Amino acid sequence: MSLTRRSLLRRTAALGGAAAAASLFSPALVRAQTPVRMVLNWRYQGPQSWFFLAQDRGYFADAGIEMIIDQGNGSGAAVGAVASGSYDVGFGDVNALIQLAAQKPDEAPICVYQMYNKPPFTVGVMADSGIETAKDLEGKKLGGSANDGALKLWPAFVKIAGLDDSGIEITNFQPNLREQMLKGGQVDGVFGYVNTIRFSAKLSGMDPDTDIRFINYGDYGMDLYSNGLIVPKAMTQEQPELVSGMVEAINRGVADTLADMDAAVDSVAEREPLINKAIEKERLIATLQDEMNHPELAEYGLGAVDPERFAKAIDIVVEANGLPRTPEVSEIYTDAFLPPMSERITKLL
Repeated sequence: MSLTRRSLLRRTAALGGAAAAASLFSPALVRAQTPVRMVLNWRYQGPQSWFFLAQDRGYFADAGIEMIIDQGNGSGAAVGAVASGSYDVGFGDVNALIQLAAQKPDEAPICVYQMYNKPPFTVGVMADSGIETAKDLEGKKLGGSANDGALKLWPAFVKIAGLDDSGIEITNFQPNLREQMLKGGQVDGVFGYVNTIRFSAKLSGMDPDTDIRFINYGDYGMDLYSNGLIVPKAMTQEQPELVSGMVEAINRGVADTLADMDAAVDSVAEREPLINKAIEKERLIATLQDEMNHPELAEYGLGAVDPERFAKAIDIVVEANGLPRTPEVSEIYTDAFLPPMSERITKLL
């Protein structure tokens, strides 16, 4: 086990005396900090707040980690960034990880803390477009960022929803153009996570509750997990204490976020002062409700998965995409670095 600040304090109390307390802060006992570069799934927003709280409150430092957190360019891209070695850690989509592991198992990283346990993938359309079901997407023009998780799962959705995609046109554009492209009619539908589209549309002056309709993948049988903490397999083998410490730090960051959401959003604003804090708080709450609050949370705790459900999710992705092999759950996810059940979060709201 790594020597955390808490264990040092316990040790100090056992030794007793001012000299022991002073020695706690002596240079000899200051932990060396290992630089770790993390890429997020997206730009700095409310649902990234637990990472920043963990950083600001010294939880990563407690684990001997100097964490550097960069904005991302899509949940699928985060997986590729870790696999390529560009980043040490990513907050990415496990479905992209499943696809990589099925095709290039030696390159695939592994998820050590599963956070989004409900499928957020969707195609957003204008409510007055006449598109009401997945079947209505046939013959339409759809668009999104090339690294968007929902777009990467589109072939699987086409198969499961029974669509004829021969007349569907897919176009790529920068993520910040998504809501503008939809509102302006340049595309009939856009790929994304429900709450990403919903609150970005709200920031652009739209009322997502009346202006946008969501064709959700989960409504068509794609019961998938999505974003989790992704690390190289080599890190789990060579630096297990670092991985455990990082997971513990993030778990504490989530607990702090739940205890004080205003402080959580403030931590995001420290990195991105131009955010609308009221909307980012709404986005945070919606993410907790819609993407992280599966009933299994009460049984397994945040960070863990239901092994049977996870195996079925792997089967869905493999079969629908015609992948060459079906990875084992253990190739995609491990619970070896989770905190004990007594410290896991089993209720969000």
